[in-house]
Formats: sequence, structure tokens, C-alpha cells
Amino acid sequence: MNYLPAALERAGTEESWAVADAISTVLENSEELHSWRRHLLSACIKGLVAMYSSSKDESKQEVERSMLRRLEELLCMVEEVDPDDWCNFVKTGLKYRYRDETFLKVLNVAIQLLYKKESTL
Repeated sequence: MNYLPAALERAGTEESWAVADAISTVLENSEELHSWRRHLLSACIKGLVAMYSSSKDESKQEVERSMLRRLEELLCMVEEVDPDDWCNFVKTGLKYRYRDETFLKVLNVAIQLLYKKESTL
């Protein structure tokens, strides 16, 4: 469990995320759930940044869309993100995916969530 978020940043396969989902289910009524989701959110963002940087030609669109949906879901649950992760995601995403409709939709949702009046970001 301690090493999975780091592995998700690099590999980010559906199988790895299935393990993460199983752990989330086990932690459902635990105090650790929020912290776990924050780690998953960070891993998701870092994984997307790595994908955007390494495949500038949008060749892995379905994997990226899946990760973006997961990012949106985690953002809705956690409603906070590390400022450095957020900055890297926005800069890299806008640099390489400024025409990608799914990226732009998730970015819009994220901005709405993170920049509410009561947000600390």
C-alpha cells in the first residue's frame, strides 16, 4: 500500500488502479481513506504529466481519458491538491493537450472545484 502510489505514477495501468480501488474499498470506513485518496490524486496527476511529456502526439488517448476521468473523480472526493502537482499538470496539459476536449473539460471541473471561495489553493 505504501509503494502503490509511486508505482501508479510510473506505470498507471488499469490493473494497478484496480488494486488501488480495492484498497480504497477496504479503507471505506477508515480514517485513512482521505489520506489514501490524496496520495492517489497526486499519483494520478503525476502520471498524467508524465504521459503528456512523453507522448506529445496524443497516441495514448484512451489511457489518458481513463486517467482524466479518475482525476476528476478523485478531485471531487478530495477537493484539494498539492500546488506543485497542480501547476505541473496545468502547464504540461496546456502545452501538449490544449486541443483535447476531455482534458479541457476536466481542467474546467478542477478549476471550479479548486477555486471556490472557501478553497485554500
